[in-house]
Amino acid sequence: MSTTDRQYTMEALRSKKGYIIDMDGVIYHGNKLLPGVDKFVNFLKENDKKFLFLTNSSERAPRELQQKLARLGLDVDESHFYTSAMSTAAFLKSQSPGGSLYVIGEPGLIGALYDAGFTMNEINPDYVVLGETHSYNYEKIERAVQLVRAGAKLIGTNPDLTGPIENGIAPACKALMAPVELATGRNAYYLGKPNPLMMRHGLRRLGVSTEEAAIIGDRMDTDIIAGVESGIDTVLVLSGVTTEEEMRKFPYRPRYVLPGVGDIVG
Repeated sequence: MSTTDRQYTMEALRSKKGYIIDMDGVIYHGNKLLPGVDKFVNFLKENDKKFLFLTNSSERAPRELQQKLARLGLDVDESHFYTSAMSTAAFLKSQSPGGSLYVIGEPGLIGALYDAGFTMNEINPDYVVLGETHSYNYEKIERAVQLVRAGAKLIGTNPDLTGPIENGIAPACKALMAPVELATGRNAYYLGKPNPLMMRHGLRRLGVSTEEAAIIGDRMDTDIIAGVESGIDTVLVLSGVTTEEEMRKFPYRPRYVLPGVGDIVG
């Protein structure tokens, strides 16, 4: 690619009206802000860009995510966050309004489900819902298996197998879901990226078309495929779980590959 082509390409990316941005591996690792993030967020604000942090993590509510970024030195309004927990709650409300659930997950997920009008039920729930959690144990897995075998439908907040943390990677929703799926012979329905419902929610909140948006993420199997299947320009940053070598193993490619989000603004 010539210098002129690269400048044109990056200018096209910078001229987008809206950005859908992953968080883990793009904005931070654990409690560590990644290089260039503050510069990128300043670019978004100074140029009146529409942006949404769209995360597959279901653990935290938008206010908690907003406060986390504040602790890391970023001032971002709560309205700029959308989580897989919120997408899961919206989906279930459309399918079974006022239903009951058995939930394995953290407060961000449970709060979103309560806000959507659901009650918790360990006896005969309509759905078993599982998201990332630090209180995962055999007793909860056993209960989930019994309930699904008794007829409860199985929902996962997102299909991520792993997620980045400060010192490596940790098991994510699909890895935690595996024992329940194997023991019941049922496959969960996963919300979150790359489910098109998540992307439609994001675009609707931004108020932009697919041509006017770009999605920025660190995962080929969620962020990039979500953009490819939704017709949105894709940006893979190598600051998370995907290396350039691993990227080449996939049958689809991102439109842009950058070391981190700071490289978008130069």
